[in-house]
Amino acid sequence: MTNGGKPEGAETYAGDLTVQETWELLENNPDAVLIDVRTTAEWAYVGMPDLSPLGKAVHPVSWVLFPDMSKNASFIDEISAIQPKKSAPMVFLCRSGVRSIAAAEAATRAGYEKSYNVLEGFEGGPDAEGHRGKLGGWKVAGLKWKQG
Repeated sequence: MTNGGKPEGAETYAGDLTVQETWELLENNPDAVLIDVRTTAEWAYVGMPDLSPLGKAVHPVSWVLFPDMSKNASFIDEISAIQPKKSAPMVFLCRSGVRSIAAAEAATRAGYEKSYNVLEGFEGGPDAEGHRGKLGGWKVAGLKWKQG
């Protein structure tokens, strides 16, 4: 786990996990949950992680709402319904690891002690041609995912 390049003592969430560290945490901790904070359009057209080999499900809770991209005002209420245990690990995933940091910070402010961000997200950053899904993230790591 990394500290996301933040100065010591400046943690606003529990930290960053690689996609492999995320899989291992979900596999080894029965209370750990994965919350995908992307939009409904991204889930439908780009795909979602598949945790069925772990006997778990991904919990889709948008950080911003499609199509106007306004902040989801009920975000904390929605994640609290998924994970009422404030001491349990909650891992946030987005496209590339930006919205998920904001979600992890919000969860931390709401009292969730172990709120993590998934580095590189589901698709990773853009390549030289501006395409995602080739330079890191859940898909490139070869972890299970599904579309539609």
